[in-house]
Amino acid sequence: MPDFWYNGRVYYNPVEFAVSHLGGLWKMPILWRLQKGTLRYGQLKEDIAHISDKMLSSQLKELVKDGFVKREVYPEVPPKTEYSLTEKGKKSIPIIEVIRTYGLNLMDEAGIDTDPYRL
Repeated sequence: MPDFWYNGRVYYNPVEFAVSHLGGLWKMPILWRLQKGTLRYGQLKEDIAHISDKMLSSQLKELVKDGFVKREVYPEVPPKTEYSLTEKGKKSIPIIEVIRTYGLNLMDEAGIDTDPYRL
């Protein structure tokens, strides 16, 4: 399979390219929550345990830059910012769902209680 360049970086295969956009600890949980609808920063922060403000902010910026999330700022005092999935972001949800289901199956096999994750 040939290498390819994108934004100054070489990629070796399509899986690596996809993981570079969706991988990491926080991007998929952010996208997963946004499938419910538009959320404000504080709502995302409250719903995603253990994520720092710095990490949530940087991951949202990357998701917006890569076209998965739309950021809308309303000129109010204080400013109101909302995040929602773009069409590209919506296309990622079935992939995330497969990975999530596989993770739940692995947890079941390992004897880990998955009930809290099946909400």
